[in-house]
Amino acid sequence: MKKSSPVRAARNLTLSLLVLIACAVGAKQLLAEKAQDKDTAMKVCKMLSAYHISQRAIDDEISKQIFQKYISDLDSQKIYFYKSDIDGVAAYQTELDDLLKAGDVDFAYSMFDLFLKRLDERIDVINELIDAEHDFTVDETIMFDGEMLEWAKDPAEMRERWRKRVKYDLLVMKLDGVELAEARQRLHKRYRLLRQTMHQTEPFETFEMFMSTLTSSFDPHSSYMSPQTLDEFEIQMKLRLQGIGAQLRSEDGMTVINRVIPKGSADKDGRLKKGDKIIAVAQQGGDWVDVVEMKLSKVVRYIRGPEGSVVRLKIIPEGETKETVYELTRMQVELDDQAVDGKIIDSSKWIPGATGRIGVINIPSFYRDFAGAQDGVDNFRSTSRDVLKALEKFRDAGGVDAVVVDLRWNGGGALTEAIEVSGLFTGPGPIVQIKDMSGRVRSQEFDLFDQPAYTGPLVVVINRLSASASEIFAGAIKDYGRGIVIGDTTTHGKGTVQNVVQVGRSLFGNNNANPMGALKVTINQFYRVNGESTQKEGVKSNVVLPSQLDKMDQGEAFLKNALEFDKIVAVEHTDFGLVSPAIEQALKADSQQRIGSNSEFAKLQSRIDRYVERKNRKEIPLKEDVLREERELSKVEEKELEAEAEALQESKDIFRDNFYNKEILHISLDYVRQLAANKTAGK
Repeated sequence: MKKSSPVRAARNLTLSLLVLIACAVGAKQLLAEKAQDKDTAMKVCKMLSAYHISQRAIDDEISKQIFQKYISDLDSQKIYFYKSDIDGVAAYQTELDDLLKAGDVDFAYSMFDLFLKRLDERIDVINELIDAEHDFTVDETIMFDGEMLEWAKDPAEMRERWRKRVKYDLLVMKLDGVELAEARQRLHKRYRLLRQTMHQTEPFETFEMFMSTLTSSFDPHSSYMSPQTLDEFEIQMKLRLQGIGAQLRSEDGMTVINRVIPKGSADKDGRLKKGDKIIAVAQQGGDWVDVVEMKLSKVVRYIRGPEGSVVRLKIIPEGETKETVYELTRMQVELDDQAVDGKIIDSSKWIPGATGRIGVINIPSFYRDFAGAQDGVDNFRSTSRDVLKALEKFRDAGGVDAVVVDLRWNGGGALTEAIEVSGLFTGPGPIVQIKDMSGRVRSQEFDLFDQPAYTGPLVVVINRLSASASEIFAGAIKDYGRGIVIGDTTTHGKGTVQNVVQVGRSLFGNNNANPMGALKVTINQFYRVNGESTQKEGVKSNVVLPSQLDKMDQGEAFLKNALEFDKIVAVEHTDFGLVSPAIEQALKADSQQRIGSNSEFAKLQSRIDRYVERKNRKEIPLKEDVLREERELSKVEEKELEAEAEALQESKDIFRDNFYNKEILHISLDYVRQLAANKTAGK
């Protein structure tokens, strides 16, 4: 045997010591993270019990919900875990409450590790099935609804489930004109990326997911936010971030520029374009980090950084193969495109023969820079300030005949802003009633101005995803008889108020220097001034327009553990008398007549009917000629939807000229005429 040299021996000893040091550092870090998890879990449990409006105890019933929700989050379609896996942890169904209160979250990590193990096993089988021959003439179906399935008992049953899924994937691509070899290549890549992405899940993400199964057992809007998620939440509330100003997307494992944000450093530099691929990131003076096939959330964290710092990006420009390097200085980026915006529409340019000017105000969310407000910053960002600016812009431009406030897709935000925006149209008085955990009710009033900022005809546009603060606004406008609400049948139905409390900071007299994230917890319920809750039932439209979203299972009523609808005593408030049953009926009749003779609405209704039919079906055919017939009917529809989505993303227009918005304009003009006629008649 060859004798080891002193140099080799010394080198081996050095390597051994480095490995031992690395292991020691890793073990120390692991222990620290576990201690942090324990501390955070215990505090979150105490906070939920202390602050949540239901005052529920964390007990065996909550434990069962945590157990079911966490497993469902990992494997909702029952295509990874075996029945024996679930049976093997069944005892935890009534133990998780006690474990969590003691800070023990090992169940979360062990189940996630088991999920990764099963995922690896499945993908090995999937790769075999992708390359196998499939008979597309066999009359069989596939079930995608996991709630309709039992857990697979053995590998043979699981393989059969995946055989059908792979067959479906291949068949869909075949019907789209993709050659079989190319389809197989795409599927191999898809599942390879899935495996890589799931294995890149960081401990804080697993912990956050598990803790949120606890909070969602109380109600669907309470959640735990990791320090990283809390950062994102604060960015959305401030509409401000520090970075290069680029919106990213993940595409086949590559990080792609989806949009360059106006006025950001990338926009000012001018080189970075939509479609460019980022393949590596480096900090100033640091080494390159390869980001190909890296999770998008992690790539974002590498690119963001303090204002004034430098980041280097290794880019493959769109349509090119040669890489290049851009060096950008991070700056504070104002997310103006997510802020309130307004425009005036000359109705004669949209509707032949029409007269009138309509001011449209789009409110994407009810944002407020709380820190800026608390620090006394003169120009801190807020929705109400921006809405007031839009109204002043309309006035300075010669005025408008009506104002349309567009709340579609607005999921809510700051309660303060909902009250202040409402007050701009109703003037001083109660806007919303709030009930706390003790049952005490208090009225929240607007008192910033003596008079409304705008007193003319008002139309509020909503859909099923208009929620929370949007519903406070829409409800106040209806209760005050201040204007009409149009759009989907009703809003989302979220009648609860959440507060964000940082975990471990000034809680129960303790302070923790380490960031522990935050608890977004439901502390109050809100009620309209007429005494009705918006919970589950939402705010109903005066005039309903056809909508596919309206037929989806969207809304509070479809969420598990949602609090129930109830009523309290109404509070005295003004009735402006700008809405009556006669006006509402006339607006409905005229709108229905126009819609009935409009070919675009007819196409939309056909799309809605096909969607409802598909939604009610439990299984999908795997026979080629049957599925081809179905897909031919929806192909044109899918292309139209893709084109609409692309146009909407590219457009900076807050209210595009299309058949749906044109009907909103028609209704607004009808409303102006109805009010004028009533005034002339002295009604």
